[in-house]
Amino acid sequence: MKITEVKIRLVSKGNDRLKAAASVVFDDCFVIHDIKIIDGKPGLFIAMPSRKTPDGEYKDIAHPLNTETRDVINRAVLAAYEKAVTERASKEE
Repeated sequence: MKITEVKIRLVSKGNDRLKAAASVVFDDCFVIHDIKIIDGKPGLFIAMPSRKTPDGEYKDIAHPLNTETRDVINRAVLAAYEKAVTERASKEE
């Protein structure tokens, strides 16, 4: 499996924790939308798309089944996010 595209949608500057949402395309044939990029106490991390259950818990709709895959997705999304932030900053100058 190969990540073939990552699209980032930056969130307005007013939101403290949620920084962006990402869409990740795998092998040019499968996409996962709404991966959240969140600024937490340990730094930036991704949260897979989820929905709220009737008892108030959140359950992932789609997620990697192993640590290696999660790490690959995490690195790709955070790299694309940093690039998008840098590009936005250069446009604002």
